[in-house]
Amino acid sequence: MTVRVLIVDDQALVRAGFRMILDSQPDIEVVGEAANGAQALSLVGERRPDVVLMDIRMPGLDGIAATRALVEGGASTAKVIILTTYELDEYLFEALQAGACGFLLKDVVPEDLIRGVRVVADGGALLAPSVTHTLIAEFASRARRSQAGAADLSGLTPRETEILTLIGSGLTNAQIAADLVISENTVKTHVARVFDKLGIHERVQAVIIAYDTGLVTPMGR
Repeated sequence: MTVRVLIVDDQALVRAGFRMILDSQPDIEVVGEAANGAQALSLVGERRPDVVLMDIRMPGLDGIAATRALVEGGASTAKVIILTTYELDEYLFEALQAGACGFLLKDVVPEDLIRGVRVVADGGALLAPSVTHTLIAEFASRARRSQAGAADLSGLTPRETEILTLIGSGLTNAQIAADLVISENTVKTHVARVFDKLGIHERVQAVIIAYDTGLVTPMGR
C-alpha cells in the first residue's frame, strides 16, 4: 500500500526537502503541499492523504487549529505529525492534545522521517527519537496546572484501565498482547473502546491521559 502524504509548512525550502526525501521511497507518495493551515484543510479533502506533516507555527491558521479541525471535523482519516523546531516548543503539548499522532523535529534525519511516516500511517504514535516519557510527563504536569481536573476514568473496565496503563508505558499493541497473553485483535478492540470512552482519537492523547491521571509516572508504571 502506498502512503499518501501532504506536507504543510510556510517555508518552501522545508517542503521541498521533505518532498525529495519522501518521494524517494517506493511506498510513499507526496500528494500535495500547503503553506498554511487553511490551505491544508482544503487540500486534505481534495487529495485525501493518509498522513499530514503539519508545521506547528504558520501565519493565518496555525498547525494546532488545523489539526483540531481535521480531527474533530471527522471528514478525514488523515493522521497528523506535527513539525517543530524545538523539542520544548510551548505549543507542542496543545498540538498533541488537539489530536496529532506525535511530532518530529524539522532537522530530523531522512531515515527517521521516513520511518515516522510509516509508523503513523500504520496506526502508531510517534515521538521524536530524543524525547522520553519524562518529557511527556512534564507536558502532562503543565496541563494539570493549567486545566481543571484530569480525565475521568470511571467508565473504564479494569481491563481497559490496564490497557491504558500499558499504552502510557509506551507499549505497542503487539507488546500489550504479549504482556497480557491475549491476541492483538483483542487488544485493538480494547484500545478502540478506551478511545471511545475517553473521547480521544490518537494514541499520544492516551499516553498524556495516562500520565495526567497518575496511571503512569516518569519512573515507570
